[in-house]
Amino acid sequence: MEYVSPIKQIHLIREMKKQLKKKSSRDYLLFVFGINTGLRIGELLQLKVCDVSNPDGTILQFLHTKEEQIFLNEQVKRALQYHFQTVGFSYDAFLFQSTHSDKPITRQQAYRIVNEAGRSVGITEKIGTHTLRKTFGYHAYIKGVAISLIQKRFHHATPSETLKYIGIDKDEPQKIDVNL
Repeated sequence: MEYVSPIKQIHLIREMKKQLKKKSSRDYLLFVFGINTGLRIGELLQLKVCDVSNPDGTILQFLHTKEEQIFLNEQVKRALQYHFQTVGFSYDAFLFQSTHSDKPITRQQAYRIVNEAGRSVGITEKIGTHTLRKTFGYHAYIKGVAISLIQKRFHHATPSETLKYIGIDKDEPQKIDVNL
């Protein structure tokens, strides 16, 4: 498996969202869901509409996985609502359903979606489906989430493993801003 990078620049994330939203509500949702939850691509692709919503279409506050509850923030909720308005609401369908079958898209298709969107906005680093998870971890860390919490979400053995995974150089000086 090749090493991929997180997307560190917020403006590139915004541009990718725009590109994906123009192309497909499903692809847009995949990107937004991935960078806001930190789920593995395999977990994302197995999600069904019923995992994130009630039968009446209201979006849940938390996604319940085997291991934890994952908060669905406003970005994810808006992307879900947009997707449901665009393609319709089928409670038992896969969230990231293929246009050719009633199965979810493949990991390869998810890779193509992320990679093509990244290239279209000028990202030159290696990116792929793990980029979504790494981007979540990187920005959570930069915004002040404790590395121990990110480590727990990612099921890593050590904080240094998590820092390396999300692209933080431990020798790089960190900006500490206590804004009280």
